[in-house]
Amino acid sequence: MAHPGKQVHLNVFLGGSGHHAGSWKHPLANPKRDLELEHYAELARIAERGLLDAVFTADNYSGLWRRLEPFTLLSALAASTTHIGFIATVSTTYNDPYHVARQFASLDHLSGGRAAWNIVTGHSQSDADNFGKPAHPELTKRYDIGDEFVEVTKQLWDSWEEDALVYDRETDTTIDSGKVHEIDFKGDYYSVKGPLNIPRPPQGYPVLVQAGSS
Repeated sequence: MAHPGKQVHLNVFLGGSGHHAGSWKHPLANPKRDLELEHYAELARIAERGLLDAVFTADNYSGLWRRLEPFTLLSALAASTTHIGFIATVSTTYNDPYHVARQFASLDHLSGGRAAWNIVTGHSQSDADNFGKPAHPELTKRYDIGDEFVEVTKQLWDSWEEDALVYDRETDTTIDSGKVHEIDFKGDYYSVKGPLNIPRPPQGYPVLVQAGSS
């Protein structure tokens, strides 16, 4: 039975030749294109024509994957599309809040407000090994770190008020410095002064996502 006013939101998972482990063997698959920009641009444009909401990229930091780095890929796809959203998977265990806040603000600006963050806490001990960490944190600690990471990131996005950019030629002023604020965050895991060095994202915050299996 249809429900008036209800909508189904659909995303497409970008995963090389497909999500299934054996998809590259399909007669119509061309796995040698898994690292080509135009391959993903074609998929994004097809999804956009089909009125899907977003394209989704998974990510991790270990293992033998044919997987492009999300910000590089999605920034390029933003130039090939007009309205579809971009969901990037980024770990809170093996990144820094300031860096991630800046990356998502950049993607949101370049895409005209189409960025989203799939928040994960990391995959395995192999991830830790690649970042020089003695151990992959246990689940409770990873979630505690993740909660604080997201809070710092949101405060950095908030460090610019929406009307901080003025571009007043008469007063020779580009930025109203009174509307850009240090956050002076001090928590259990992070100490960040701020402000961010890029204006507030068009959406305020990029959409925050938690995929079921992440």
